[in-house]
Amino acid sequence: MIRVLVFGMTENPGGVESFLLNYYRHIDRNQIQFDFLCNSYDPVAYEDELIELGGRTFHITARSKNWIKYYEELNKIFKQHSSEWDAIWVNVCSLANIDYLKFAKKYGIKKRIIHSHNSQNMDSRLRGLLHLLNRRRIHKYASDFWACSEDAAIWFYNKELLKKAIVINNAIDVKRILFNEEKRKQIRKEHDWDDKYIIGNIGRLHFQKNQKFIIDIFQQYHADNPDSMLVLIGKGEDESDLKQKVDNYGLNEAVYFAGIQKDIQGWLSSFDIFLFPSKFEGASIAALEAQANGLPVLGSKRVIPEDIRINDNFIFFDLDKDCSEWADQIRKMEPIRRKQKEEIIDSFKKAGYEITEETKKLQQLLEN
Repeated sequence: MIRVLVFGMTENPGGVESFLLNYYRHIDRNQIQFDFLCNSYDPVAYEDELIELGGRTFHITARSKNWIKYYEELNKIFKQHSSEWDAIWVNVCSLANIDYLKFAKKYGIKKRIIHSHNSQNMDSRLRGLLHLLNRRRIHKYASDFWACSEDAAIWFYNKELLKKAIVINNAIDVKRILFNEEKRKQIRKEHDWDDKYIIGNIGRLHFQKNQKFIIDIFQQYHADNPDSMLVLIGKGEDESDLKQKVDNYGLNEAVYFAGIQKDIQGWLSSFDIFLFPSKFEGASIAALEAQANGLPVLGSKRVIPEDIRINDNFIFFDLDKDCSEWADQIRKMEPIRRKQKEEIIDSFKKAGYEITEETKKLQQLLEN
């Protein structure tokens, strides 16, 4: 059996965490098993299921909290367990920290995979500078170079490494996300939204996902459509600012902050449209899941990679247009209905985003 140490799971059930869980659920675990390196002592997203599927979790102190303790614990784990791992697979949104690959090389793990999950810096200026520094020397520590999209590969790798880079699609379990009428009715009844037109967004509450602009758009839309609701699912550092903005607009009764939710199928089923004006993206799991649910999607043009447009009810719109124009576009999309289940499944398979088929490709890469 091949055993792989995976980095990328955090406490937040975001896109990278969902990506890893999707592949872990479907990989042949009689042939390949995952362990998970977690830079926090709090439980990571889906930890109970990771362990149930046969994985082990190794928790260490975050470098930002105590860098001496972090290095001591990281060194101890590799010293004690590196002989058990055939590969390390590091899933990150920047190259600000490549210590996991350095230790893997030091302790003789031959297959060392770096996997890019974003296309721009979403952190501090300092981490952006560290990314640029490590971008020049990542070839010294990694043996395999993966990315979720071509844009994400360009963000991580120079021209020479781009020739070696492999795009791993952010495939999803479409059948788990398909529209569910009963869950739609249940959630809408529970929140007294039976007659509401619901605009939804799922993502970390962070400037990358552009929820401030979403609220501006909704304020314009709601003025002419008082029976509408905005539902934001996720947590993040922008939450207090977003709530203040909603309060300033006097929209507290029309905007619902749902926090982190496990039943993504149910919440997507409760929406009528998915609003996604991100400032930058790698290959968004949220946009794929919205399409798997059949929802009409309105997303940023020239930001969200065009190859993740699976359904023809996904409309790209320019971020240069103001919030009133985005609100008008939502009105134009009101008659657009959900896609049918059979059509969705077929489209995802053809596009390479259906998890069963894509897992076979991933398994071959890990076994090589």
